[in-house]
Amino acid sequence: MGNFIQDIIKGLKPVSVFALVGESGTGKSFRSKLLAEKYGIDSIIDDGLLIQNDKILAGHSAKREKTYMGAVRVALFDDKDHRDEIAKALKKARIKKILILGTSEKMVNKIATRLQLPQPQKIIHIEEIATREEIEKAIKSRQIEGKHVIPVPSIEVKQSYPQIFSNSIKVFFRKNKFLSKKDKNTGKLFEKSIVQPEFSKKGRIEISEAALTQMVMHCVYETDSAVRVKKMTIRTDNRGYKISIIIDVPFGTQLTGKIHKMQQYIIDKIESYTGILIEEVSIVIDKITGTQYIDGETKGQNKSEEKK
Repeated sequence: MGNFIQDIIKGLKPVSVFALVGESGTGKSFRSKLLAEKYGIDSIIDDGLLIQNDKILAGHSAKREKTYMGAVRVALFDDKDHRDEIAKALKKARIKKILILGTSEKMVNKIATRLQLPQPQKIIHIEEIATREEIEKAIKSRQIEGKHVIPVPSIEVKQSYPQIFSNSIKVFFRKNKFLSKKDKNTGKLFEKSIVQPEFSKKGRIEISEAALTQMVMHCVYETDSAVRVKKMTIRTDNRGYKISIIIDVPFGTQLTGKIHKMQQYIIDKIESYTGILIEEVSIVIDKITGTQYIDGETKGQNKSEEKK
């Protein structure tokens, strides 16, 4: 009876979530198995896949997508059926420790939330486990050859994704700087699969700045139609998009909480619609005007105009 109760308690114990963060092409998938070995983790979330003990347990790989944007949506589990499949597999397998790979802390946090997992208790950055030279070599391989890694043996990838399978590589890790002293003289042999997605052959596809600008304008209008956008700048890197907006607001606008609400609305709407990551939305109020803009018309600019 005691063992039965202990099994129930063990089953209810929350999952310990770890994360490995690094920009695209810096070698996260390549080094994920060694990192998992160090922390006693048997399961990995990488580009839409749930991997456990060298087996693809559930999901489908973002690397099978034909466009970059499609790959981003898969990696973020944008599709409900996809994330439900992974969440169900996680519960069935009673996973205790899991490693999530992502290009930013925001991305791994979002993946954890969507898969009904706790937020990562420890986040490791690729710079902590790879040298600058190793990272640069990985980036060069990605940019020039379009090579991507799936951290499972080739037999797994050949069965599921024969159309993108390219090669396999066996790597013996030894004397890595982040291993503990007792592990310095030991090593581990891992097999990884090399793939070349369609989107990698065609080049990266991004949402245009014009389309993103229109979406942001629409979000601002939906939040408060009286607010006028004066200027907008959009920057992007491998982690996502950063948007800066300068606005005018009419006198009498209740600003408490409104700016934060507008920021969150822009992020939620654009991310849910496109699958892209919005790293930051900065909103600056340039001036408070005496004008109210309602449905595109100017109302009551001053008292003298109201009398006319």
